[in-house]
Amino acid sequence: MKGNFDQTMHFKVEKEVSPEPRLILTTVYQALLEKGYNPINQLIGYLLSGDPAYITSHNDARNLIRSLERDEMLEVLLRYYLGEMQEEEN
Repeated sequence: MKGNFDQTMHFKVEKEVSPEPRLILTTVYQALLEKGYNPINQLIGYLLSGDPAYITSHNDARNLIRSLERDEMLEVLLRYYLGEMQEEEN
């Protein structure tokens, strides 16, 4: 059997198109505020545990947050934070 076994095959999985992560985080933040929760604490609980019970179902926030992968959320937050730090340095 002949073939080029040195060549790496590429496999790409198409991700489901999700709404803008920043918009989702903002909407969830607002819903948590409206229900009287500390949004930062609740979002940290969710990011660390993956348990959607940290997020209120008010305004469909729980379903919205579940449409994002946690690593995707962390990437958005880090890019935003680190981008702001770079702007301060300049």
